[in-house]
Amino acid sequence: MRAVDGTRHKDRRKKILRQTKGFHAGRRRLWRTAKDAWMKAGLWAWRDRRRKKRDMRSLWIVRLNAACRLRGISYSRFIHGLKKAQMQLNRKQLSELAIHDPDAFNAIVEKVHEALQKP
Repeated sequence: MRAVDGTRHKDRRKKILRQTKGFHAGRRRLWRTAKDAWMKAGLWAWRDRRRKKRDMRSLWIVRLNAACRLRGISYSRFIHGLKKAQMQLNRKQLSELAIHDPDAFNAIVEKVHEALQKP
């Protein structure tokens, strides 16, 4: 007689059903549906781990643009002025400064204004 439902087989299924805990309806209960949902969730997770980096950068840019416009300069001119002033600060740090330390950010904007005035 041939063994068909061994423990390895059952353990593999149980592992995936545990990972689909919290999914809705048959996507957590039914083996085939749960397996498909689990695979698709893994693909989305893989994609979004990369996408998160893009989303964060765009959030920093939006914040910087708002902070710069309050100080009378556009984001693109601000970045251009940073390069002219040879200040190497990344967008994440600039965004944090704009939110948490407005005085320091004002000083940076002043330096940028000076750099833009020079020919």
